[in-house]
Amino acid sequence: MTIEIRGPVQLPAHREDIELRTIDGLRLVGELALPEGGAPAATLVTLHPLPTAGGFMDSHILRKAAGRLPALADLAVLRFNTRGTTSPRGTSDGAFDGGVAEAFDVAAAMDFVRERGLPRPWLVGWSFGTELALKYGRDHDVEGIILLSPPLHRASAAEVAAWAGDARRVVIVVPEFDDYLRPAEARERFASIPQATLIAVEGGKHLWVGENQTRRVLTEIVAAVNPDALPLADEWPGA
Repeated sequence: MTIEIRGPVQLPAHREDIELRTIDGLRLVGELALPEGGAPAATLVTLHPLPTAGGFMDSHILRKAAGRLPALADLAVLRFNTRGTTSPRGTSDGAFDGGVAEAFDVAAAMDFVRERGLPRPWLVGWSFGTELALKYGRDHDVEGIILLSPPLHRASAAEVAAWAGDARRVVIVVPEFDDYLRPAEARERFASIPQATLIAVEGGKHLWVGENQTRRVLTEIVAAVNPDALPLADEWPGA
């Protein structure tokens, strides 16, 4: 018997509720999902969409990454609520700061990765989360950043261009029909990073709604981080 991998299906993984501690004394709630069968090949540190517009650690692409990729691609997936954000896991201390004090939240996640010895960390930001990855990712030991639907509302042109002299990878996944930044404009605004890979997704929208868009996004993440795991299975044995 096999099941189709779609929607909220959660594949086997070792899942642990965690707490992060920021340098300014806040407690952030989160979850770490690890492959059941051994050490992960790499680590995704996920940064969720705008909390004042409903973004949180359970925003669907991040939840599905945690539900599928430990089993399908041998990846560790760390999700957490930035300051002041609520999800079924709980509410993180503090208050939304528009991407400023959230620098401490990114740092707390990277401290956790280092303390746990999690390998080959990548920052995976979605919408508001891409701003945090661009603004603060260079401060940390990451292999690269993956930007899903970047709006470029808060990351300045100088903060974007600062990645030009950096050897780490920048992968940008832009939906054709994004609400804020579509592929043609994205190419212009990211032109200051010559080594960046920009992937325009035909038919895509900012929220990546639907199983086809979900699979495309997860495939692009795995293609960057652990391409040996491709193609991603669309069925799983057992109930």
